[in-house]
Amino acid sequence: MKRSGILNRHLAGALAELGHGDEVLVCDAGMPIPAGPRVVDLAFRAGVPSFAEVFAGLLDELVIEGATAAEELRGPHLDLLERQFGRVDLVPHERLKELSAGARLIVRTGEASPYANVLLRCGVFF
Repeated sequence: MKRSGILNRHLAGALAELGHGDEVLVCDAGMPIPAGPRVVDLAFRAGVPSFAEVFAGLLDELVIEGATAAEELRGPHLDLLERQFGRVDLVPHERLKELSAGARLIVRTGEASPYANVLLRCGVFF
């Protein structure tokens, strides 16, 4: 049994398969899920787990070289992304939904705030 890190076996396994340039969508409970990408659904109840909790856990596991979010995103979730990355590419929400179809992995949270979605682009550790 793992001692620490992400304990969800489906999520841990999916993360281990990611490579440089692969994209991961971290999304709220209301984001439409396109057919195609692998999905790990962590949603339990409204707000559980939160976008921020899942995002923090993923950052502990992954090297991220870029992030794209909806230009409609405001408030603490946008602040969180800007603190982490400095610069976040912003696109209309409809475009983010289109881009999500190309993600290798989608991680659905229980977040119940609108537009709490981010498309992360994996980097390399060297």
